[in-house]
Amino acid sequence: MSDPTVRVAERPDLLTAETSEGAQELLARAITPPAELGREVGSVVHLEGHGFDPSDVDVERRDDETMILNMGPSHPSTHGVLRIMIELDGEFILRAKPVIGYLHTGMEKTGEQLSFVQGGVNVTRMDYLSPVINELNYAMAIEKLLDLEVPERAVWIRMMMSELNRIASHLVWMATNGMDVGSTTMMIFGFRERELILAFFEKTAGLRMNLNYVRPGGVAADLPDGWEDDVTVICDTIEERTYEYDQLLTGQPIFRERMVGVAPITAEEALALSVTGPLLRSTGVAWDLRRTMPYLAYDEVDFDVIVGTYGDNFDRYAVRLNEIRESVRIVRQCVERMPAGDYRSQDPKVTPPPRARIGESMEALIHHFKLFTEGFHVPAGEVYSAVESPRGELGCYLVSDGGAKPYRMHVRGPSFVNLQAIPLLMRGGSMSDAITVISTVDPIMGEVDR
Repeated sequence: MSDPTVRVAERPDLLTAETSEGAQELLARAITPPAELGREVGSVVHLEGHGFDPSDVDVERRDDETMILNMGPSHPSTHGVLRIMIELDGEFILRAKPVIGYLHTGMEKTGEQLSFVQGGVNVTRMDYLSPVINELNYAMAIEKLLDLEVPERAVWIRMMMSELNRIASHLVWMATNGMDVGSTTMMIFGFRERELILAFFEKTAGLRMNLNYVRPGGVAADLPDGWEDDVTVICDTIEERTYEYDQLLTGQPIFRERMVGVAPITAEEALALSVTGPLLRSTGVAWDLRRTMPYLAYDEVDFDVIVGTYGDNFDRYAVRLNEIRESVRIVRQCVERMPAGDYRSQDPKVTPPPRARIGESMEALIHHFKLFTEGFHVPAGEVYSAVESPRGELGCYLVSDGGAKPYRMHVRGPSFVNLQAIPLLMRGGSMSDAITVISTVDPIMGEVDR
């Protein structure tokens, strides 16, 4: 038997075994096959008429001329537990490879152990910066299986809350991206304005984040008294301050040096990688599910799909800044056109009785108890529902076997898909560019390591 006290330093094979991430590992150039090397530098993007030629990859460069280092998974600019393995020639990036899996929470499998009633509190924690939109997508998938009609007022409340959540998410991005390029002022501004929205969420749903507000059949509670004034103040304040952000950043020389022309991606490359959201729209592709595959009442409101031209860091910044203004525009229309009526379906199969009746009626108490302990049964079938989250297409695939829990649940997290673009965006850039690339991709690791 081998000596269990042998030091690791005397066993160099243990050094690689203990840190290996398997297929995710970025190996030294000398032991990396040309085909794998091609994939790592972005040649996995198969464009029509352009195959991969291994001879195009520089395999002659010696390993002693380059250095492989880790950025993350504990790094403030990786926006979560994301590890990027980077091969550097001086300070310029030859190869980059995202390594994921440090945050696994098993949310999809957990979702299969929770009833359809309970599942909303699970999905809302995947993309914790846009919880309302996660809840919405999950509820819409269930409603499709149930063939359940949602009251018109609930539809417009959902749309308004989703757009407020989109604004809040983009404000966090403006704040953190500002910090990544050295603007502490933008960090303060972004969180200052987001606070207005979170305060309204707390007033409406009782919580600032992970609201469990959007539920199958409608929403958990009606809008509070005075909500019109609250939302109007939010819209007026944030719309005015977007022009302050514009003045602070857009023409600032240091900001422009870090953003303009840095890490471009073409529309063909973006489509080949299946990226969505601002990352895709920055290339000039006007793909926004609110317009191309309308849901809720998006086909009844006026707004523009913001697109860029060059697909660089600056275009991704400009798209998000202007999307804040477009979301404000949608929210204003929701305030003006909010219909009266029920805020949730009156179908007793999915909706609990009014709270006042629980203390008066034994039947109402039993109904409430059964709904929140056993849940409701959903007809057997499968469905895919997709909405436009602040990061792109958020999809929810549900399979029901007729029981009270999903037989299978899978979420298409846009952050997971968009991470594929990182090797392509970083290649040839400097180490400082790596920071802005991660920032402008805007990954939320909660929906990557589901």
